[in-house]
Amino acid sequence: MLEGERTRLRAYTKEDLPLRRAFLNDLELLGMAYPGILFPSRPEDQEKWYESLDSKSDKQYSFAVESKNDSVYVGCCTVFEIDAKNRSASVGMFIGKPHWRKGYGSDALRTLLRFCFEEINLNKVMLEVYSFNTPAIRCYEKLGFKTEGVLRQTLYRDGQYHDTVAMGMLRSEWDAEHGGD
Repeated sequence: MLEGERTRLRAYTKEDLPLRRAFLNDLELLGMAYPGILFPSRPEDQEKWYESLDSKSDKQYSFAVESKNDSVYVGCCTVFEIDAKNRSASVGMFIGKPHWRKGYGSDALRTLLRFCFEEINLNKVMLEVYSFNTPAIRCYEKLGFKTEGVLRQTLYRDGQYHDTVAMGMLRSEWDAEHGGD
């Protein structure tokens, strides 16, 4: 279990699945996170995803995010595409819409970054975000991510094309900002 100021990152339980499914069936959240055709998630989809989690794997780490003050499930964050040789990985996350703008996302991601740099010993953490998701981009920039490039017109949604913004953070940037806290 990883502790932030407002959030706790912990292993998923089956009890989290109904709320996870409800969050992922919210079209606004899904539209910001998922590049495919927006289609509702079924209970069996969540069960299958849950069964695919492997706590012994060093290829991916998926954490349930809960609020520290009341231990309520608020979202998910994941480290994936871990490249041990080059010490890099990608991260992704979502916070359920009822919990937006309460500081959970930035706190959970800061906690996940601490895990990435100080526990897994990564040198670089990357993420991608759609250009229309300006709240997320601001959050990532405040945490220290730098825009590394823009992949033009990668997503077709609501009758128009949107760009994907590639962002990254280096261990040296994390250390300079956080001093190995």
